[in-house]
Amino acid sequence: MESKDIIFELRTKHGLSQDELAEKVFVTRQAVSRWENGETVPNTETLKLLSELFGVSINTLLGAPRQLICQCCGMPLEDALIGRNRDGSLNEDYCKWCYADGSFTYSDMDDLIDVCIPHMVTEGFSEEQARAYMKEMLPKLDYWKRYKELGGDGQFDAFKKKLIEEINALSVEGMPKVEKLNALVGKFVNLAYRLPNGSLVKFLDDRATYLGTQLASEFDGDRCFGVLANMDFILICTYGADGADPELVLYKKR
Repeated sequence: MESKDIIFELRTKHGLSQDELAEKVFVTRQAVSRWENGETVPNTETLKLLSELFGVSINTLLGAPRQLICQCCGMPLEDALIGRNRDGSLNEDYCKWCYADGSFTYSDMDDLIDVCIPHMVTEGFSEEQARAYMKEMLPKLDYWKRYKELGGDGQFDAFKKKLIEEINALSVEGMPKVEKLNALVGKFVNLAYRLPNGSLVKFLDDRATYLGTQLASEFDGDRCFGVLANMDFILICTYGADGADPELVLYKKR
């Protein structure tokens, strides 16, 4: 699709008139009309406003002229997978797993490779092939080439270490010690817990990125512990295979 068609589709999908869209991005109705007629394309600052308003990348607004690739892990990017800056705007260089709320989540290349390998194995790679491929590919990506500049201040690693200490200090019965926390997107870990009154409730934001891990229970081989946390809370639960029958063990504000 061309930029003119994409802007028209997004505007109508959100139920906005040309006048209403113009007001939201500080242009005239005539400017919106020219975009949708293909006479002009929004300037850079207006594209940023449109991106924020519609929740899509600037690349999408321009008709996806290039394939976006996460510059930390190499994942092809769609709008739903793009990481966000601290102000909530999309950062088209990184995925949600590698970059969340303005912070990079990986400082050790081997840790990232260990996280990626199981997913690659399910796609037909052997573990040896996946590891060799990642070892060759990652150093070519911008984040790792510029690591000292982009992610080398150690602040996020210090936060993860402190978080792990807090989680382990809770001494949850039957839960092994947490050794590592990985980036997890809310959509994939937002389980629905049943309350005493029978209703179901979710605690996470599908669009947000959290730190977490899965641990085998020391008591029951059929159930696992799930640990999720961010700057504001720590959540610990148990569940069966594929997240079945989740039970909330602890929810603690930090």
